[in-house]
Amino acid sequence: MPKTSRIRIGISGWRYPPWRGTFYPRALPQRAELQFAATVFSVIEINGTFYSLQRPESYVQWYRQTPADFVFSLKGPRYVTHMRRLREVEQPLANWFASGLFNLREKLGPIVWQFPPNFKYEHGLMREFLALLPRDTASAAAIARRRDAFMKGRTRLAIDANRPLRYAIEVRHDSFQNKAFIELLREHNVALVISESARQWPMMHDVTADFIYMRLHGDKQLYRSGYSDKALERWAARIAAWSRGRSRQMPKGGAAAPCGPKTPRCVLLL
Repeated sequence: MPKTSRIRIGISGWRYPPWRGTFYPRALPQRAELQFAATVFSVIEINGTFYSLQRPESYVQWYRQTPADFVFSLKGPRYVTHMRRLREVEQPLANWFASGLFNLREKLGPIVWQFPPNFKYEHGLMREFLALLPRDTASAAAIARRRDAFMKGRTRLAIDANRPLRYAIEVRHDSFQNKAFIELLREHNVALVISESARQWPMMHDVTADFIYMRLHGDKQLYRSGYSDKALERWAARIAAWSRGRSRQMPKGGAAAPCGPKTPRCVLLL
């Protein structure tokens, strides 16, 4: 029997004004929102890293405000995915890895690269990008040491231990629905994000890594609609099947196949 994997359920970000007085207690100060959210969820995606370089002291604060068995996932910078569009990104990657994320230590989880809807699949470009990504924090620190001069005084280059790094990719263009892309992700053990987006963008279900990363943006309206009990039960059944093993595509009933050659376990992040 395959081992059951750890299931982590979380949120993308934690600073949302409409949540104050609903999810967050009305009198809770904003500075305590992360600490409160971490008592409810076991993983939170930091989306501020998508918009700009954060500072080392911010990562220290986030680390201290969360419990021991907690994980952060990080969104890779849009400067790499949306502006440079994966071209000539060696220096931006060095700056990003130098910006302080090593301060998350053992709480550093997967790094998510989200591509815009008009970004089409180019096999050679994607292959080169995946080859650039460091597979552990020691390799990432070596890249970080090549940061730009403007980063002086706002970097963290030391690591407390050499830890593996994992990546996930979220795509939004139909051209990614091809066998070559799936095989490339499996070759690099990079997860294809299972992303529900009210049918605005493709929702692919191929399992490509030793963990699964899900982002549920809404099944009826993008970023707005909630999920009915029936919809949640449907997703719960799929997640339960994945946690017992996994198939190379979404389980359609019955037991899932073993996890694959790298590991019999997979971590599910929502």
